[in-house]
Amino acid sequence: MRKDITVAAQSRSSRGKNEARRQRVQHLSPAVLYGAGKDAVAVTVSPKEVDKILRSASGRNTIFNLDVQGVENTPVMIVDAQRDPIKESLLHVDLKRIDLTKPLVVNIPVHLTGDPKGVKLQGGVLEVITREIAVEVLPDEIPEHLTANVAELSVGEALRAGQVALSGSMKLVGQAEQVIAHVVGLKAEEPAADAAAAGPAEPEVIKKGKKEEEGAAGKDAKAPAKDAKAPAKDAKKK
Repeated sequence: MRKDITVAAQSRSSRGKNEARRQRVQHLSPAVLYGAGKDAVAVTVSPKEVDKILRSASGRNTIFNLDVQGVENTPVMIVDAQRDPIKESLLHVDLKRIDLTKPLVVNIPVHLTGDPKGVKLQGGVLEVITREIAVEVLPDEIPEHLTANVAELSVGEALRAGQVALSGSMKLVGQAEQVIAHVVGLKAEEPAADAAAAGPAEPEVIKKGKKEEEGAAGKDAKAPAKDAKAPAKDAKKK
């Protein structure tokens, strides 16, 4: 979404870690501006102004003006923002020039509305699989979010990317069958669960009894064989 915001920037000729530290002491963040067929320009920006844009409703989809003193004033978007893992302060920002006449591919958040009947009437649960979809759209037509109603979803039914209403120049990028959210039934408790917890000993006893019976039967079966050999010994003595 294009906003009437202008962020001031200054070009910088020197680079490196030491220079970046000096800039941060001055409450500036190093950044690079590139894209639209022009050369990349190393600049510095106010981290507070960049943070304010990132935390807005449109976030990284915000198109704003970057005024590089003495160089250019151009519409841009934030492509990447690196932060200190402990302090969470901005370490570096990547800014891309935007050609307002050409469509962009951006991820748009999808807000779900309504209470699914599969939840209200059938005892199911609404599971959200993804909260955004990728669309191709002209820069001036990027919305803050898209809206989809899930009130008619029953258990076993899903809202898919192809069902989310698009307007203007927006075109879906990716598979229309991608699941955004679905309603699933609660898993019933297995009746065997209690039995398995209380009575595994009974089958073990039965198995043990069978082994003992088989063992006893084996002994009885071998006994006659010993008796059968007896006459043969007596025959030799004679």
